[in-house]
Amino acid sequence: MTASIEKGTDKQAYPLIGGAHDGLDFPAPDDAESIQIPVGVTDKETYVREKLTVGGASITIYRYESLAPEHVLHLLVGHYKAWCVNRSGSRR
Repeated sequence: MTASIEKGTDKQAYPLIGGAHDGLDFPAPDDAESIQIPVGVTDKETYVREKLTVGGASITIYRYESLAPEHVLHLLVGHYKAWCVNRSGSRR
């Protein structure tokens, strides 16, 4: 199932990894295997549902469809490092 998101719908927000919407949370139906999100006036990007798991804990994310799993991890680690450096009171 591919879902197109409509304004005004009540859905849980999931993190987007990659693409033009990288780092944003976006609402999606609980059963959507992929979602399409508008980019500009006429274009759309497709994001694919994935589980990100560490030990026994997991979260659902949507990764940009052309992004390989190892690139997802690279982006997540990069964002985390940038957050650590830029947060208030951090050691540099």
